[in-house]
Amino acid sequence: MSNQIFMATSINTAGKSAGNSIRRDLSFYDATIGKKAVMAATGVILFGFVLVHLVGNLQIFLPPDAKGIFKIDEYGKFLHSMPAVLWGARSVLIAAVMLHIWSSISLARMQRRARPTAYVKKNNAHSTYASRTMMLSGPIVACFIMYHLLHFTGGQVHPNYIETAVHHNVIRGLQEWPAAIFYIVAIMLLGTHLYHGLWSMLQSLGVSHPSYTPMLKASAKVFAFLIVVGNISIPISILLGIVK
Repeated sequence: MSNQIFMATSINTAGKSAGNSIRRDLSFYDATIGKKAVMAATGVILFGFVLVHLVGNLQIFLPPDAKGIFKIDEYGKFLHSMPAVLWGARSVLIAAVMLHIWSSISLARMQRRARPTAYVKKNNAHSTYASRTMMLSGPIVACFIMYHLLHFTGGQVHPNYIETAVHHNVIRGLQEWPAAIFYIVAIMLLGTHLYHGLWSMLQSLGVSHPSYTPMLKASAKVFAFLIVVGNISIPISILLGIVK
């Protein structure tokens, strides 16, 4: 009997402990700092993906080997040869995007509830263009991601999609002027989003100090600029006939 009482007490205690832990986690996320922490953590994942994705895409500029096989096609086949890893990475990215968007919307709602009456005259002297357009660039970038997946991953909106023929798909897809212009505009908005997002992420993670804040801001700006230049160089080169 004593053993049964002990086991019942232990189970009850464990259940209460787990319940308290879940409530603490939910309370943390409900707070502003929790949402900012989620945005920062998912931002790290998304920034990493943007960088890796760019490095992979820049292989479009590499010439084919002696057999006429393009490096970017080999890269695409390599990724598709590991479906479990590929879909695992995609699942993480989808979850990160959803959490990032949800945290952003939740923070915006909290801000509106904290100040239901708008400023009579808003002073933007201490804000940047990137920070003022975050709520605009974010949804546009999200739409761009969905279009990008339908364009190059699934091929549903591609004019002549061929499975694993990455070199052909990129060039044929971006030879269409409307698609290329949309990519260029979306990448520029992504750059503004990255600049402000990276700087905000560093602040949320506690990486800020008056002595090196200017350097961090400059680094965020340089990173965003390189991402933009690297990405838009692809559609521009294709439209100009440099990459064929």
